[in-house]
Amino acid sequence: MTQCREMTSLSRRALLVTGGAMFAWAYLPRPARAAGARDPRLVVIVLRGGLDGLAAVAPIGDPNYAGLHGPIALSLSGEHPAIPLDGFFALHPAMPTFARLYREGRATIVHAAATSYRQRSHFDGQDVLESGQPGPGLTQSGWLNRAIGAMPRGDRVPVKGGLAVGPSTALIMRGAVPVLGWAPQVLATASDDLAARVMDLYAQRDPVLKAALAKGLETDKMASREGMAGNAGQPRGGMRLVAEGAAKLMAADDGPRIAALAFDGWDTHANEGGATGRLAQLLGGLDGAFDALQTGLGERWKDTSVVAITEFGRTARINGTSGTDHGTGTVAFLAGGAVKGGRIIADWPGLREEQLYERRDLKPTTDLRAVLKGVLAEQFDISAAVLGDAVFPQTAALKPMPGLLG
Repeated sequence: MTQCREMTSLSRRALLVTGGAMFAWAYLPRPARAAGARDPRLVVIVLRGGLDGLAAVAPIGDPNYAGLHGPIALSLSGEHPAIPLDGFFALHPAMPTFARLYREGRATIVHAAATSYRQRSHFDGQDVLESGQPGPGLTQSGWLNRAIGAMPRGDRVPVKGGLAVGPSTALIMRGAVPVLGWAPQVLATASDDLAARVMDLYAQRDPVLKAALAKGLETDKMASREGMAGNAGQPRGGMRLVAEGAAKLMAADDGPRIAALAFDGWDTHANEGGATGRLAQLLGGLDGAFDALQTGLGERWKDTSVVAITEFGRTARINGTSGTDHGTGTVAFLAGGAVKGGRIIADWPGLREEQLYERRDLKPTTDLRAVLKGVLAEQFDISAAVLGDAVFPQTAALKPMPGLLG
């Protein structure tokens, strides 16, 4: 039976569109705005499993890159050449949409980035990434939920409500801002009779929520008919479908302004592939999500920022199974009409053995929290003091990265 965890009554309702991923959002109220006024939106995409940043955005200008990444290293030549960006870095060929946004000045890459976490546990790494805390196990709330609660008074203050989709609410969206949780996958595969009875139940209790669930169910069944299947349960097409649903919701005047999506399957220990293969499929799915968000948001795209982040990177050297193991430094992707793009932000540490973190990983030179702080500060006018105390605790000395939007 579909799980519905109603933690509070909501003055606005939202629907789910998902193809096997967590999808959460929070509402900002529909304010009175002058024509042409800025109406910001933020989408945070969590890539769970640890993205190989050296494969997604290859430092082909580093003389040690090809030797470390061996047969899965990208190249500017061959049947599937990487997409050159700035003479030193090249983008994976599975990401033509992001490359276009980069050329249009609406996408930025932050390389050699990481959270404060320096171990290699997925569980702890994801905890730190989503909680925004300096270490794992310190809180049960997420930085995005706290950011919503910390927004300045005025037309950007969220209604006390939100929605998290999945078997449980993802940590990034847990916290004091109330969240309605819903796990729809079982209902999507249920018989038409069972689905109808569940919809009838909601119709009697809450017609608005019933209509939202019905639309989400329709999308789930469509995804099922597409026969989406992919690595680690996260289909390539599923990422686009989730993003399409998010974009449809966020484009509405009274729709959500903040959304969080999470895609699994990025733990590429074996058979990672280079220009083609498993990672290429995943990156193609992410690229499709960027495309769907831009298309679906329409005129709202100009005020939107999208941030794709992961808990850690992967080893600089490939292993014996043509994959990469848990690492440290990686990349963050930023895209959207609000992003000041066409740039790669990197204090490149180098890939000689003595330059690697613990002689095995890309050394992180940028704190990912500074990037996230910069986006929140510019997109929603959250002060540096609040960001360093409430949103990302114990980081007062870490300043928001300036100039990411504009």
